[in-house]
Amino acid sequence: MVTSEKQTQQTRSGRTAAEVRADFPILARQVHNKPLVYLDSTASSQKPQVVIEAMNTYYQTYNANVHRGVYTISEEATAAQERARVKVARFINARHSKQVIFTRNTTESINLVAYSWGNANIHTGDLIVLTEMEHHSNLVPWQLLAQRTGARLEFVPVTDDGLLRLDIYQQLLEQRPRLVAFTHMSNVLGTINPVQEMIAQAHAVEAIVLVDGAQSVPHLPVDVQALDADFYCFSAHKMLGPTGIGVLYGKRALLEAMPPFMGGGDMIRTVKLHESTWNDLPWKFEAGTPAIAEAIGLGAAVDYLNELGMDWVQVHEQEMTAYALEQLQQVPGLTIYGPREIGQRGGVISFTLGDVHPHDLASILDQETGVAIRAGHHCAQPLMERYDVPATARASFYVYTTKEDIDALVQGLHKALQIFTF
Repeated sequence: MVTSEKQTQQTRSGRTAAEVRADFPILARQVHNKPLVYLDSTASSQKPQVVIEAMNTYYQTYNANVHRGVYTISEEATAAQERARVKVARFINARHSKQVIFTRNTTESINLVAYSWGNANIHTGDLIVLTEMEHHSNLVPWQLLAQRTGARLEFVPVTDDGLLRLDIYQQLLEQRPRLVAFTHMSNVLGTINPVQEMIAQAHAVEAIVLVDGAQSVPHLPVDVQALDADFYCFSAHKMLGPTGIGVLYGKRALLEAMPPFMGGGDMIRTVKLHESTWNDLPWKFEAGTPAIAEAIGLGAAVDYLNELGMDWVQVHEQEMTAYALEQLQQVPGLTIYGPREIGQRGGVISFTLGDVHPHDLASILDQETGVAIRAGHHCAQPLMERYDVPATARASFYVYTTKEDIDALVQGLHKALQIFTF
């Protein structure tokens, strides 16, 4: 992406990256008497003050249950939650807010589809196509569905460079799968998959497509109508919002035809002793008291990201990733996994450092330099097997990441080398 120097430095409202960083109170703290350098946003992002305040305001001034009360603060809570739903719908360009289902997280969104749509539509012998780079959340629900129904699973391989073998994908599509599910952006490799093309190819053989957008919605402009996704799933806590709330977007005809995922309050229209009828979308899939404060926090996070501009978010991360890839080359014995082309990857870099175990490396970085990175299999054990490694270290970037953070990472890696080669 070509952009001007001014665009890379200033948000939509004209603020600098340093001013954006100041919005996150946690980044002012120290760990082990060193400034916190947070490079684990792929696991969970930090929260700006406006999100924290929005949730506090709910608890302090209009804390009440939604959809049930005719008194003032209940109506205020209901209105605030439904405004958040509308904000999310506009953020991903859904045709209607009724297509936005609130869940607990991306994992629950995928499981909802696997149980509700999957149980009704997948049968013995049907083919489900996945990829080798999927998070466990986009593997295990389909494994369970295949066990329940007798369906079979096939996988699109990943190249040494971290790209999908699209030639194999096309061959699998020739077998006319019933469902195709894949990630928009890998949480390990950072690979940004060509989802619009892949969805169109799947639809050409009448397959339904689910996209795991946990890593894409926070970092890229996403338009679900342009992509033509049948289902699209993501989480608030990875996009500056709170934990405990996620989103399932679905095409309305599919959602209308699907049976409820869970039974209980608020998802019903009428209940008799032996039978019930179901509420309208989206409430048919939202049994019980919802995550009200969390929905309000998600709405505030969407407002904040809109104020930054998602184009700025993407450009800023590309700039940080390019700088990190360049600086990490200075570290002897370091191996980076995933695409090298910036246009093919997001702000995630997984790596190994010689024979140092990633867990040991992450511990040293934390204690010696205050740098927080992730270490492990990143809920992608099949991908670790593909690259013949037990685990990797992973640094990931977001709107508050600076070049100074990356410098601290590189300095910490040099220090770790000194410790482990002593």
